[in-house]
Amino acid sequence: MNSPKINPYFILVIGVITVSASAILVKLCTSDSGVIAFYRLFFSVIIMLPIFLMKNIKELKGITKRDWIFSIISGVCLAFHFILWFESLNYTSVASSTVLVTLQPLFAFIGTFFFFKESFSLKAILCGICAVVGSVIISWGDFTVSGMALFGDLLAFLACILVTAYLLFGQNVRQRLSLMTYTFIVYAISSIVLIIYVLFAGESLLPTKQTDWIYFILLAILPTLLGHSLFNWVVKWLSTSIISMAILFEPIGASILAYFILQEKILWTQIMGGAVIIISISLFIIDEKKSKAKALEKHALHAQ
Repeated sequence: MNSPKINPYFILVIGVITVSASAILVKLCTSDSGVIAFYRLFFSVIIMLPIFLMKNIKELKGITKRDWIFSIISGVCLAFHFILWFESLNYTSVASSTVLVTLQPLFAFIGTFFFFKESFSLKAILCGICAVVGSVIISWGDFTVSGMALFGDLLAFLACILVTAYLLFGQNVRQRLSLMTYTFIVYAISSIVLIIYVLFAGESLLPTKQTDWIYFILLAILPTLLGHSLFNWVVKWLSTSIISMAILFEPIGASILAYFILQEKILWTQIMGGAVIIISISLFIIDEKKSKAKALEKHALHAQ
């Protein structure tokens, strides 16, 4: 494999920074959560549309009924993930909200346990318990600040469950569809769900401040399209485990940006709880990677 012209680790850092900017941009918006979520995905779909029409539209003919159903469920989960997560930022800090959403790998493995009957090692279970303890530390610290901060933590926690469901349903469909086609379909479905939600909730599609339009477009370009596209590019050069570890630094990047841009204070409980969660989830992912590698090795030996 030829070496890339740009260092993939540098691109990975840029990817983490762009994703970390998501919570900051949402906080800077004055619009309702559903409206922010709608425009984020709607503008993403508009930007993707020309490429999709030129290169991927023929792929729609081969999509099965089951894949459409899974894609719709995935799109609905993504839509409400954004609504709950963005709403959580109205009550709790960027640090608490982004760290709690980082629990996603833990819920993903729990989901694979129930749906695909994957087993866990004792070490993985202990790491999972420690991660939950870390979330309790954050929530306890936020509760001492205000009950509304704890409510925001709960919304972020629920948003984490929904994004896990979005990934689990999408995981199966992605085996048969290209990244562009699947992403375009899910984002389009999410946009439809969100516009219906906005209309029923009575939220105004016209933002109170014109600067929100800039933030909507930046949300579509930076964390949604550029951030995840960069991760998809570096996967050619770096292992998925390295990328998974790097994504765990999103709460740290978001907290630093919130400190300088929004002047948000970081509590010692957020630092302690966040450290416990990030370390626990890191060890959890490493252990699962090793377990899967051993399982593949055993399978290869039996095949021989």
